[in-house]
Amino acid sequence: MIKYFQRPLDFLLFSNIFISLGALAQGLLTYHLLGFSPSWVVVGFLFFSTLLTYNFSILIQRPKNPEKSEYRRVRWIFGNYKLNVGISIVALVAIIPLFFMLSFRSQLLNVFLGILSLGYAMPLFKSKNTKFGLRNVPAVKLFLIAAVWALSSVMIPYFELQNTQQFYLPWQDIAILNCKRFLFLVAITVPFDIRDMFQDRVYELRTIPTIFGEKKAYLFCQVMLLTYMVLLFFFRNRGFDADFFGLGITAVLTGWLIFKSKWEKNEYYYFFYLDGTLILQYVMMLFFGLLI
Repeated sequence: MIKYFQRPLDFLLFSNIFISLGALAQGLLTYHLLGFSPSWVVVGFLFFSTLLTYNFSILIQRPKNPEKSEYRRVRWIFGNYKLNVGISIVALVAIIPLFFMLSFRSQLLNVFLGILSLGYAMPLFKSKNTKFGLRNVPAVKLFLIAAVWALSSVMIPYFELQNTQQFYLPWQDIAILNCKRFLFLVAITVPFDIRDMFQDRVYELRTIPTIFGEKKAYLFCQVMLLTYMVLLFFFRNRGFDADFFGLGITAVLTGWLIFKSKWEKNEYYYFFYLDGTLILQYVMMLFFGLLI
């Protein structure tokens, strides 16, 4: 029975469709918090750009003998190489018209974020005859990932609302919204670095866990989530409303999942449960919106 579910689950998770649904959900989350109906051009762009970026960054970093990798995800990706290339091409074809349907400010932001993503994935820099990417800069890896996610899922919807609805949000609230998203993303990204800390040491990647150790990294995650919950209360002075309870309970659940995530856990725990919190945020917020 497990085998019947494992194959579609592998496809969903390892093709990066699931994490791309997380990006789509984060866009929907922003529209809900700002009080507007979503633009499907924007959320579609978030989905396909995430799909393309993740597939591209993985495919260009092909390890030696991927079929012998200890990670099931790596074995699946390169065992289904043509399928993943096909998915990437579909994402690229979908992105092009969606990109030109965005406002100029959103296009500029996307170009900037695209350059950051490229700098993260590819060894574009050189020092002492050694090529490296932004992911090799000490402690930058997870903050860069979280910043790209936060800016794309918050600022692109905001720019589009300003362009079409003449919408204005005080700078304090837009700053809080970006900070909240950034803190949550940092918190759920650190466990991936904890899982990979031994491999990161081999490749001399300086991450939070390799610098401060596993225990302090877990504590760091909880501090991020606690700060996130404090900011929930202050966003647009809403206090204890349905959104606060939906997102707050999701943060508590996320903290528990992070606490339970040891590096021995299988890959499904990380790519389904932890990444799934990006979707759960939106679902829980809608659920509490119906209750309260």
